[in-house]
Amino acid sequence: MNIHEYQAKALFVKHGIPVPKGGIAFTPEEAVRLAKDLDAQIYVIKAQIHAGGRGKGGGVKVAKSIDEVRYEAEKMLNMNLITKQTKPEGQRVKCIYVEESSNIARELYISLLVDRATSRIAVIASSEGGVDIEELAEKKPEKILTVSIDPAIGMAQHYARRIAFVLGFRGKQVNFMIEFLARLYDFFTSFNVLLLEINPLIENIAGDIVALDAKIDFDDSALYRHQEIATMRDEDEEDPIEVKANKYGLNYVKLNGSIGCMVNGAGLAMATMDIIKLYGGEPANFLDVGGGATKEQIAAAFKLILSDKNVKGIMINIFGGIMRCDLIAEGIVTAARKINLHVPLVIRLDGTNVENGKQILSNSGMKIISADTLEEAASKIVKAVREFT
Repeated sequence: MNIHEYQAKALFVKHGIPVPKGGIAFTPEEAVRLAKDLDAQIYVIKAQIHAGGRGKGGGVKVAKSIDEVRYEAEKMLNMNLITKQTKPEGQRVKCIYVEESSNIARELYISLLVDRATSRIAVIASSEGGVDIEELAEKKPEKILTVSIDPAIGMAQHYARRIAFVLGFRGKQVNFMIEFLARLYDFFTSFNVLLLEINPLIENIAGDIVALDAKIDFDDSALYRHQEIATMRDEDEEDPIEVKANKYGLNYVKLNGSIGCMVNGAGLAMATMDIIKLYGGEPANFLDVGGGATKEQIAAAFKLILSDKNVKGIMINIFGGIMRCDLIAEGIVTAARKINLHVPLVIRLDGTNVENGKQILSNSGMKIISADTLEEAASKIVKAVREFT
């Protein structure tokens, strides 16, 4: 689960991680009041959406007076901000963050993330912040340091010192950075964070270290431990189909293709999407209904797939282990009848009660294309979609 910058900075403040003074505004009047309370010379106005690249899209502006704060707030609020990470139509800006400007001496980059290759937390640091880190990694990989943290010792001083030296800190500033990294690591582990990114992390003219930006992604599976964090969820920033799927306990991620996928098991779902692409198709979604889905969840999953207007065909690939194939078949038939299925449907079932499941599908009177193998199912759905469109 992602949160907004203003929410991340509020959490940082509680945990002793320095950020510029600022506040959230939902109207131009609130923005003006905030600016007056800050008593600054220059202000920074930031659109609050769950996407990077806001500055390039016009979502970050500098104001040199209260009148400019009002002007920029009026322009930015309710605009559709388009960045590389938003939908083509952009994301509506519901609120803005108004903060005091910073006297920047240097811009740096720091992030912590869960490295699945090492099963450890990795720290990624660079002395060049405020840029696209992906582009920097491609063009100047030597500028990026990655440190894998041993969970048995945590953010030990030798890790922190190495990172501080690479970032160009010397003298007493090294000690400041050691404390800063210790607090970041404690925050990361305490709240079950998957990604924490500060770009840029700055050193100001006074020599202080300040988080000028903040992006945090929490582990959804651990939110039950952190009710304070769970209440920060902004469903308007998420795909509406993904929001509905979450409420049904389904793992759904929208993609850009035309073939809807329903599979039980993340590994099988990945294999299904791969083989669809191998046969020349493009998956419209990742949908894992899980190993113990109910008939009602299957029906809900089917409706979710069809609610995507880009879906021109559906491939269902179910292996019945804990989940019985006959229950899967009943859920599919129930949902398809309610929705009035209008696109090709290919189903491959195998495992527990598979013959009963196939019989239910056969007796449904629906136009279902059956397949016995994964390869057969993929080739049939790609062919059917091409003929349908």
